Amino acid sequence: MTPFPDAAWFTAAFAFYILALALFLVRSATRRAIWGWAGLSATSAGFLLQTIALVIRWKVSGHSPLASMYEYASVMSWMAAGSLAILVARTRRFEIGSYASPLIIAMMAIASLLPRQIEQQLVPALQSHWLQIHVSMAAISEGAFAVACGLAIAYLVKERRAGTRPEELERLDNLTHRMISIGYPLFTLGALFAGAIWAYNAWGTFWSWDPKEVGSWIIWLFYTGYLHARYRRGWRGRRAAVLSIVGFVMIILSFVGNLFLGGQHSYG
Repeated sequence: MTPFPDAAWFTAAFAFYILALALFLVRSATRRAIWGWAGLSATSAGFLLQTIALVIRWKVSGHSPLASMYEYASVMSWMAAGSLAILVARTRRFEIGSYASPLIIAMMAIASLLPRQIEQQLVPALQSHWLQIHVSMAAISEGAFAVACGLAIAYLVKERRAGTRPEELERLDNLTHRMISIGYPLFTLGALFAGAIWAYNAWGTFWSWDPKEVGSWIIWLFYTGYLHARYRRGWRGRRAAVLSIVGFVMIILSFVGNLFLGGQHSYG
């Protein structure tokens, strides 16, 4: 058996996501729906191939693929791809793919640069059901935030484009808010509450000022501020789009920072 039995499937998924971006860009240039459907098909194919890659890692390792930074980044990009495919299929707004696909490709690129060895014997701190809940919900929520970021970028680009109809901008604004509304409760329950319970079981304390813990807390406060600004202050449109983009940039900085700062969340 090869050291990384999922590698070929991961690479194939990566290639299909790149192909999807190219097809979505062609659709934006030609305005022909067939290219948009082709981009959606490529995204769906990449999602399926990446699902197979994750299942292979699960089967070979004997535990869910959530034990390393590589697996976390892969699951996050997988969730983003699935969310994008569903969103495009339901709304038929193919231009969304032109802005969200690059984020998926970026997450896949980050994952491809990380150590991908399969750990069959986990350290004691990782042998917990609470860890699975914590990491899976955090990765899924951040995948939703990634799509929200892509939608926000689409909003800002279209806002500057002459001839864009107000209802089109409103639709993008509402979709951005919807994705954040999906990601926020998952992040709250997974990254914060389940993470605190896992930390207590693993190290005997709910909070240890670990860099990743602090980063997650700041991210949660930021998205809480986004929702507060939207519901209480009426922030919509450009200001809400900028907040969505800044929020996802913070997520990427937190992830990359964890690689350099280390701490209790660095396992691979």
